[in-house]
Amino acid sequence: MTITANTKIASILKHTPAALEAIISISPKFEKLRNPVLRKLMAGRTSLSMASKIGGCSVNDFFTKLKPLGFDIDENALPVEEKKKLPAFISSVDSKKIIELDVRPVIESGKDPLSIIIEKTKEVQKGEVLKIINSFEPVPLMLLLKKQGFESYADVINENLVETYFYKKDETASVPTIPNLKDENGWEDITQRFKDKIQTIDVRALEMPMPMLTILDALDKLPADTALFVYHKRIPVFLLPELTQRKFEFRIKEISDSEVHLLIFKL
Repeated sequence: MTITANTKIASILKHTPAALEAIISISPKFEKLRNPVLRKLMAGRTSLSMASKIGGCSVNDFFTKLKPLGFDIDENALPVEEKKKLPAFISSVDSKKIIELDVRPVIESGKDPLSIIIEKTKEVQKGEVLKIINSFEPVPLMLLLKKQGFESYADVINENLVETYFYKKDETASVPTIPNLKDENGWEDITQRFKDKIQTIDVRALEMPMPMLTILDALDKLPADTALFVYHKRIPVFLLPELTQRKFEFRIKEISDSEVHLLIFKL
């Protein structure tokens, strides 16, 4: 396989799975690729040129590591500028119609900012934009608000700063409703029902937005008539509307301020 600065990481890993360790060895910032969910999310849209900027290295560093694995190098192919296509609303919206909300202090305090974001969303009128300042691309939030009629665009300024814009296209765009967050009703009955068919995952050590993405990935692979038991450190309010949309039921049990158990299932 011949690779260039424009070759996607996903193509490299598909051709030679052993390339994963070679890529991770280039920069500590690539350790996140060990997570299969994050790897699936990012590798398909990240070229070697883009990855070099993320990892603070050069494209030649990738070439040096990958050549011994049998890859042919085309160093003459110039990197293609890989900027996302700007949606029309970004260039046309009046700056006075942009409502700004920085949620980094909320996340750093260990809290989930969804309730604050939802309240702010209620203030957005047709033709206005809610600008969320964050330290990562809020993929779950973008999926959630897209279903409510909001168009979104994430601008990655650097590895610690992402500005995401949510545009209210029309008056029919609605604010998502959050299901009952403390529903323990029937916890023991549900646990007993699925006692021999429960899969368990622990997302307490993952950084946002990985808990939600990991849970959704597990649900995609969940066998029929099986429940998913999740160890979480907080009530995942981003996740709950998505579960309802996918016709999953759930029960939540708060163990302490830093531990929450969830049962997710279909009846």
